[in-house]
Amino acid sequence: MGMRGATHIVWDWNGTLFHDNQAIIGATNAAFAELGIPSITLERYRELYCVPVPKFYERLIGRLPTDDEWEVMDAVFHRYYAEQRAGCGLTDGVPGLLAEWVSGGRSQSILSMYGHEELVPLVRGFGIEPHFLRVDGRTGPSGGSKAEHMVRHLRALTGVDPARTVVIGDAADDAIAARHVGAKAVLYTGGSHSRASLEGVGVPVVDTLAEAVALAEWVAA
Repeated sequence: MGMRGATHIVWDWNGTLFHDNQAIIGATNAAFAELGIPSITLERYRELYCVPVPKFYERLIGRLPTDDEWEVMDAVFHRYYAEQRAGCGLTDGVPGLLAEWVSGGRSQSILSMYGHEELVPLVRGFGIEPHFLRVDGRTGPSGGSKAEHMVRHLRALTGVDPARTVVIGDAADDAIAARHVGAKAVLYTGGSHSRASLEGVGVPVVDTLAEAVALAEWVAA
């Protein structure tokens, strides 16, 4: 249960709490290779990434993938990512930030577009699950926006006021999802988007998660 009147943080997972950039770019390039598309650098990925993901692919190859191509690329991406994520860890300082936020009488949760059945054991494996009121991953097809998932996530959190909620993530879609439910957002430059691509969203942009947490109380006030 949230602390009524206190700021609640909804954390993104991939590229935010979980530092998985190398697994993401490796999986992306594996998916591209399946269709003979040249590989890209992490820097290029961060310049162009967007959701829905087929639109990101359109930016890179000049057209939307066909339904059959999307199915192939999506399957290859997730298979490769599942193999590579074992070499990734939490972003620097995450355990301390989570514990400090809770010790201050505030609440937090995770909403990710990573599949729910894969997300929950991964979070649990890092020993941080007790810091969260709720951990929700994506259910249903991949590749879409977080906005409607955010609606369901907040509805399931007793005592959490959307107006006192701050979404912390690494993608423009995190800010869009926050706006969709009347919450605020702070965006972090260490994940899927470059600073330049985040600064046009119209919310605070920071280079560390410590800065994001420090801003959360201020933007929710």
